[in-house]
Amino acid sequence: MTQTKDDTIAVRISKVLADRIIAGEIEPGSRLRQDHIASEFGASHVPVREAFRRLEAQGLAISEPRRGVRVAAFDLAEVREVAEMRASLEVLALRHAAPHLTKAILDLAEDATRAGDKSRDVHSWEEANRTFHRTILAPCAMPRLLATIDDLHAASARFLFAAWRTEWETRTDMDHLAILAALRQGNVDAALTTLGRHVQWIGQKPVRTAAGTTREAFAIVG
Repeated sequence: MTQTKDDTIAVRISKVLADRIIAGEIEPGSRLRQDHIASEFGASHVPVREAFRRLEAQGLAISEPRRGVRVAAFDLAEVREVAEMRASLEVLALRHAAPHLTKAILDLAEDATRAGDKSRDVHSWEEANRTFHRTILAPCAMPRLLATIDDLHAASARFLFAAWRTEWETRTDMDHLAILAALRQGNVDAALTTLGRHVQWIGQKPVRTAAGTTREAFAIVG
């Protein structure tokens, strides 16, 4: 019974911390203090350690000898890896989804991208962008593939929020419109090509850290 309770608490702690990390509320390199987190959640150190292991498995935290657990930093190579994985897997999903895409589904996807175009902050844009991609990919009916793509979108969100916390500008996503136009015309190959290129667009931006220094941040803006 105690083990089950600890597991449940660990899942809750890891989810809350993961949400904070992905949202950029906890910066890359920040130390996750076991005693502080245990106190916040009113838990023992056992579920906190398990929560840390879960975060490590998600690539959100790293354990360093004699330095404890820290939020994982990321560099351009990691961003490129996620972008290339998204390109391969989303193209695969869309290829299988395309025969099942109806006008109603494509209209929903267009509503999502229009909402993204009107977004005045990065969080609402990311939500609309994720909805667009999920809407056109979900009809592939391949749950494991979609779950992996969801994880990659979570990683993309983390990169994005770390780079564009402020100074977000509204934009029209021409790639989304081109993908929709190709799908409406039955030109699946053109839609696949555009999607594969679209999710590999990486932006770069200098950001100020909590310590007052400046670092270059990279993010997938697609």
